[in-house]
Amino acid sequence: MQARLLLEDGTLFTGSAFGAEGEKTGEVVFNTGITGYQEVLSDPSYCGQIVTMTYPLIGNYGITRDDFESVAPFVHGFVVRRHETVPSNWRAEYSVDNLLKEYGIVGISGIDTRMLTRMIRQHGTMKGILTTSAQSVEELRERLTASPILTNQVATVSTKHTYSSPGSKERIVLVDYGAKTGILRELTARGCDVVVVPQDTTAEEIRRLNPDGIQLSNGPGDPKDVPHAIRTIQELLGEYPIFGICLGHQLFALACGADTDKLKFGHRGGNHPVKDLKTNRCYITSQNHGYTVTEDSIAGTELEVTHINNNDKTIEGLKHKKYPVFTVQYHPEAAPGPYDNSYLFDQFLEMIREHKQQNPANPRQAELAAAAKGER
Repeated sequence: MQARLLLEDGTLFTGSAFGAEGEKTGEVVFNTGITGYQEVLSDPSYCGQIVTMTYPLIGNYGITRDDFESVAPFVHGFVVRRHETVPSNWRAEYSVDNLLKEYGIVGISGIDTRMLTRMIRQHGTMKGILTTSAQSVEELRERLTASPILTNQVATVSTKHTYSSPGSKERIVLVDYGAKTGILRELTARGCDVVVVPQDTTAEEIRRLNPDGIQLSNGPGDPKDVPHAIRTIQELLGEYPIFGICLGHQLFALACGADTDKLKFGHRGGNHPVKDLKTNRCYITSQNHGYTVTEDSIAGTELEVTHINNNDKTIEGLKHKKYPVFTVQYHPEAAPGPYDNSYLFDQFLEMIREHKQQNPANPRQAELAAAAKGER
C-alpha cells in the first residue's frame, strides 16, 4: 500500500505504507538516535508529532513491552527510510509494524529521510499530513491547512488519577506533564515513596501529600500552554526541594520570570553534548524538546545557568540562587547507551536531605510568616 507525506510548503513524499491505515496531521520533526526507536515511539513528549528517524534502518531489534516509556504511544506518524519486518532479538515480542497497527499510527517507509531532515534543518519544523488514502494532493492540502497544531498535549498525556509507587525513603510527588516511565524507575530504584499526580493538581493538593521533594516531569508542547502549572510552581517555590526535567525545566523558568521561545528544529536524539559550567565536564545526553529558555530573559531573575548545549549554546540547566531547586532541559532518566546522567537523581535526594538538616522550619513559610508579622 502507498503512503504519502505532504508538508505545508507543498513538498510531497511518496513511499510504502506500514503500520495502520488512515490519516493524521502533526508537526514533522526528526530524531537523530541510532537506537532507541521504541523509547521515541512511547515517549509522551512526542504527542501530536510526525517523527522522522534519521538512522536508515528501524525495527531490527523489534518491540519489547518492558521497554515502554508510557502506557501507549501518542505520536501521530512515523517516517523511516527502511523498516525491518522480521526483527532479530531474543527479547522481541513483535515488530514495529505490529505496534503501529495496534495503536492506529500511520507509518511511511522508502522515502529520502536525508532530504526531509535537511529541509527541516533549513526551514524549521513544519506541519504535515501523513495518509494512506487516495485523495488528491489538493484535497490533502486543504485538510492540512484546516488542521491546527495541537495545544492541549499535556492534558492528553497526563495521568487522570493520582497513584503511588510505595517506598521506604523520601516521599517524592511526581507531577505528570507526560512523564516517562524512566523517571519513576530512577526514583523507585533509590527507595523513594513516589506519588504521581495529574498535571492540573493544585499547590494545596500537593501540600496535603506532605512531600519531601517535588519532581516536575517532561512533557509535550509549548510550556506557555500550561499556565496553571506555572502558577502552581510559583506557589510551591521555596517550600520544597524541586527537580525539573525538560518541560518541567521550562515551566520552572517561566515561574521565575524568565521566558521561553521555540527552536528552529528542536533537539531530538541521544547524542547531544551538554557542558556542566561548574565542572567543565561534557555529558552526552538524550533530548526531546522544541522549546528553550532564552538566555536574555535570565537577567533580572534569581536563576543561574548551570549547563549549556555545546552545539548551539542554548540553556540546558538552571538552579535557583535562593531556594533548593535545579532543573535540566535534557533527559537524565534516558539511557542512550551509558547511564551518564542518572547521577542527577542522587543530587536531588542529597539536596532534600541537606534541606531537611539545615532548614527544620520551611524557609518559604518562615518568609511568609515574617511578612505577615510585619504587616500587623
